This record gives sequence, structure tokens and C-alpha cells, in this order.
Amino acid sequence: MQLYNSFQINYYNWWKNIDKTILSLIILLFGLGLFFSLVSTSLIASNKLDTNSYYFFFKHLAFIGIGIIFLIFFSSLSESNMFKISLLLFLICFIFLVLVPIIGLEVKGSKRWIDLPFLPRFQPIEILKPFVIIVMALILSSEKNYNIYYKYFLSFALILPIIFLLITQPDIGQTFLVFLTWLSLIFISGVNLIIFFLFFSLILALLFYIILFVPKFSYILARLKSFFDPASGNNYQSEKASEAIINGGFFGKGIGEGVLKNKVPEAHTDYIVSVISEEFGAIVIVILMLIFLFFIYQVFKKLYLEKNNKIKLILVGSISIISIQALIHIGVNIRLFPTTGMTLPFLSYGGSSIIGTSILAGIILNLTKRKINT
Repeated sequence: MQLYNSFQINYYNWWKNIDKTILSLIILLFGLGLFFSLVSTSLIASNKLDTNSYYFFFKHLAFIGIGIIFLIFFSSLSESNMFKISLLLFLICFIFLVLVPIIGLEVKGSKRWIDLPFLPRFQPIEILKPFVIIVMALILSSEKNYNIYYKYFLSFALILPIIFLLITQPDIGQTFLVFLTWLSLIFISGVNLIIFFLFFSLILALLFYIILFVPKFSYILARLKSFFDPASGNNYQSEKASEAIINGGFFGKGIGEGVLKNKVPEAHTDYIVSVISEEFGAIVIVILMLIFLFFIYQVFKKLYLEKNNKIKLILVGSISIISIQALIHIGVNIRLFPTTGMTLPFLSYGGSSIIGTSILAGIILNLTKRKINT
């Protein structure tokens, strides 16, 4: 009975102090992802598994259920406990990322997943990203009497092995995402702009060298060529995604009437925006973008009132990684960027992506909730 009363009190305090607008937006985005999964994956299950069951939908539902547990767990922790647990989970996830080249599962020429007997297949980088943000913020906001450029060096030393491991998989999309998130934290921390742009240019030049002259990354060069010159081929998926958006028009072809999900592999993950646009129209994509923008605005509104530099950095990093990933995903779907295989946060199908996003959402809710005066 005492345990039950304690749980009631903790739940009441959590509900009383949580930012309900941000929580509602997160639940709305997850709910929309579940709805679009229901209407866009039933035919995939029918074709692949020769069944009319909602196999992918129920998996998506299970992933969201697990994700909500992570969201509540991280949003209900005290700040000090969240930082301690995040440091431990960062180390564990990083070890799994190191193991990917050794025991990872290869899919379509890339080793990005781990599949263990006691653990279902997952992508370590998706779970690692929230904790990378926290560790970077802890380094950059450290009160120890370090030179600020030494802190920049330490934070870069933190992401360097992660970037190296991602490049070897290869996963250039996630590499860009981690690097751009680090740049966003460096930028708002007050770095000299000349040094910032010089370093950015150096990294960009190094990346182009790797793409142009390292044989392992010739597939990226092929994607870039097909992006800038559609007549060169190797752009089947991008063409079909663009056709789907055009065919959907402003109001869409109707539920279940889209054909992209049957023509492009993993359309419900990498091209979910095109799938939605084909069936529901460009108007729904505009509404989704407005929901994302309102979500970002709500977080930044809280950020403006925050005095703690560490919390500011974590919130900026968390919202940056969500917004950059969403921007890249939508950009790929409308052929603004080359194909990257990037999921859309909250909406795309995929267990690792949903759980990683849920952890990020839990961290955001934790750091935006009303502070209890003691």
C-alpha cells in the first residue's frame, strides 16, 4: 500500500510539472506515425508475408509502447540521476557501436545493425545519439577552469571515434547528423566565427576527399552524380518518390491508393513523407511541418527562460538533432538532397529510431518541466 501511494505521488508530481503542450505534440506526432503506419504498411505485409494481417503496424505499435516507457522514465528522473544514467548508457551504446564492424549484421552492403540472441536487431547509433548530446553538453558547460578551445577539442575528441565508426559502416547520413549537431552546440557556445567556418571548411574538404578518392565510398559518389544528373541512372528510388508526391497532388489519391510503398523497398522508413503525400496530399505534409515547427518553437520558448548553460546546450542539441534529421528526410523525399536513408523522427517505422527519438523526447520533457522550489 505504501509503495502504491508513493507511485501515486510520483506520478502526480510528474503530471503536475511536465510541459503538457510539448507532451501533447510528442504524443500527436507518435499517433500520426502509428496511423500512417497502419494505412501504408498493410499492403507491404500482404505482399511480403502473404497475409492480410497488420504485421508491421503491430510492430510499430509495440515499438511506440516501449518508446513511451523510455520517455516517461527519462522525463521523470531528477536531473542529476539523468546525467549519471546517461553517462553509463553512453558507454554501453558506444561499446555496441564498436562491435558493429565485428559482429554487425550486413544489409545491402552496410553494417549498421547488431542482432544478438538475447537482444532483437537494433542500430546502436540511434540509441547513442541522445547520450552523445548530453556528454557533449557536460564537457562544454564544465565549470572547471579549462580554456574554452580545450573544451571544444575535448568535445570533438568525443565524436571523432563515433564519426570514424559511422564512416566505416558506411553511414554518411548519420555521420553528417552527429557532426552538424556538434557544430550547432559549438556555434551557440560563443565560438569565434572565423575559426568556426575555417574548421567547417576543413572538415567539408576532408569529406569530399573521402567520397572522391576512397573506393569504399564510391556508392556516395554515384548517388551524388545521379542527384545532380538524373539521366545518369541509379536514382530509381528518388524518381519514384518524386512521382508519388506529384501524383498525390494537393489532397492525395486516398487511403490505400498509393503505389510507392509497393515499388520502393523500405518506403515506410526512408520515404514515409512521399508515401503520406501520395495518399493524403501535400497539404498533410505542410501540416506535419507546421507541427514540427510548433514543437521546436515550444522548446525554444522554454530555452529562452533557462539560466543553466548545461540545460540550454542539451535542449539545443536535442531539438537540433530532431530538426536536422527531419529536414534531411524531407529534403531527400523532395529531391533537395541525395538519398541518405534517414528516418523521419516520430513518424517513420523502425524500432531503433522510435526508441532513440523517445529518449530524446524524454530528455526534452525532463529539462522543460516546471522546476520545484525547494
